[in-house]
Amino acid sequence: MNELRELYQEVILEHYQSPRNFGHLDHPTHQGEGNNPLCGDRLTLDLQVENGVIRDVRFQGSGCAISKASASLMTTMLKGKTVSEALRLFDQFHHLVTTGKVASEDVGKLAVLAGVHKYPSRIKCASLAWHTMKNALQGETEAVTTE
Repeated sequence: MNELRELYQEVILEHYQSPRNFGHLDHPTHQGEGNNPLCGDRLTLDLQVENGVIRDVRFQGSGCAISKASASLMTTMLKGKTVSEALRLFDQFHHLVTTGKVASEDVGKLAVLAGVHKYPSRIKCASLAWHTMKNALQGETEAVTTE
């Protein structure tokens, strides 16, 4: 079990130190802002959706290791997904971080964040990018906050 925990920690640190899809898109079709006042996490999420498919996604901002790693992992999973698939993945991720249980094999590397459920304040860190994505895809313009 310790080896698995170490592997999960390595994946989280890797995505924190070298986040994937970090930056902005020049012409996003959807955009969202997110803020976690408790931890100081802030992010902007840009998505390029064409014909109902997420073609590109980027994020910018600052935050703790869990927040940034979660956003990085999320962006790698969203590319090529339909909007409805992305919203289903949101539900699966939310279940994962609130219960620690994998509801579907579709979560892939996101399983590294299952342990977050033991730390309620960290659930907000892990889910900030996801709530921001959901709001952006649903056309919400108000910034997401975890408070």
